Amino acid sequence: MRIVVQRTKEASVTVDNNIVGQIPFGFMLLVGVTHEDTEADAAYAAEKIVNLRVFEDEAEKMNHSLLDVGGQILSVSQFTLYGDCKKGRRPNFMAAARPDHAKHIYDVFNEELRKQGIHVETGEFGAMMDVRLVNDGPVTLIVESK
Repeated sequence: MRIVVQRTKEASVTVDNNIVGQIPFGFMLLVGVTHEDTEADAAYAAEKIVNLRVFEDEAEKMNHSLLDVGGQILSVSQFTLYGDCKKGRRPNFMAAARPDHAKHIYDVFNEELRKQGIHVETGEFGAMMDVRLVNDGPVTLIVESK
């Protein structure tokens, strides 16, 4: 799995002009799944993300996790994270998992986040989505399961 983690002051995702997911603050996640990813990868990534210490404490040091600050997650499936741009001008998406496998792992990942006590909103898997966020910091990280 490859996940772009963005600390956000607010985020939403819209499909066909309807908001399908929205959070007041926390993490906006772009979630990519590859062929070899397993449910164990999803659990590892979820645990890693909810415990990342990237929120400031009273001394303005990044010492607090999403759990510590009561933040939420907006999780959006993003197969283009596995786009290979090394050759030519058109990305190759062969490393991205097929939709049935990707959706299963993505769903398991979101459920693992919820098991950690986090409120999770999502986009619509496979849909054309408009994503909006106010990046806080900005703080943007990449978490990979392997």
